[in-house]
Amino acid sequence: MAAYMIARVNVHDPEGYEAYKTKASAAIAAHGGRYLVRGGALEVLEGEDSGWRLVIVEFADMDTARAFYNSDAYQEAVKLRAPVSDGTFVIVEGL
Repeated sequence: MAAYMIARVNVHDPEGYEAYKTKASAAIAAHGGRYLVRGGALEVLEGEDSGWRLVIVEFADMDTARAFYNSDAYQEAVKLRAPVSDGTFVIVEGL
């Protein structure tokens, strides 16, 4: 069953964030993931918007999503992301 990583990210340094995006994209591809949403136009229908980026990545299953997140390659990307942004990352099982 497919699993999705959903992230809301507040980027403080867009230039610094570019290096993270490059490494993260490679780690996602290495685990068979694919971006479904990566920033882009967002319309809030209810509640307040934080203004943070929304990212959704699809993986084959929860185990693969966990393996991606815990991989050495992605954890190296996290080291680039941490100083230039903050956010919330979750994985959820699809239907």
